[in-house]
Amino acid sequence: MEPPRIVLDTNVIVAGLRSRRGASFRLLEQIGTGRFDIILSVPLILEYEDVLKRVHDQLGLSLDDIQTLLDYLCKVARRQSIFYLWRPFLPDSKDDMVLEVAVAGEAEIIVTFNRKDFVGIERFGLELLTPPEFVKKIGASR
Repeated sequence: MEPPRIVLDTNVIVAGLRSRRGASFRLLEQIGTGRFDIILSVPLILEYEDVLKRVHDQLGLSLDDIQTLLDYLCKVARRQSIFYLWRPFLPDSKDDMVLEVAVAGEAEIIVTFNRKDFVGIERFGLELLTPPEFVKKIGASR
């Protein structure tokens, strides 16, 4: 059986770097283990970079630490080109970017804390899970 293909919303990465206690950190620990595949696009990794570099000091990380993480994500992720734009679908264009990568990359799951921001994505055959729900689904919860 193929591992699930997922797209991570930026808020999950920030939460995982902010605290080592939660499900978001547990999810980040599982990246690259084969339990799931992450799908990225250039615009999405640039969004991660923009947000993480703005808050790196709040996370207790250097800019080099952030770059190392981004490089690792690029190394292990499935890179997805976007060939079509059908926006807007969601109220926030940054959420549309996450949805667009998920659809183009044939993801099964978007992992986010912002459930209300992704209303209607089931039309695209996508499941929306929070980090605790996702780590439970893959059997990685503590």
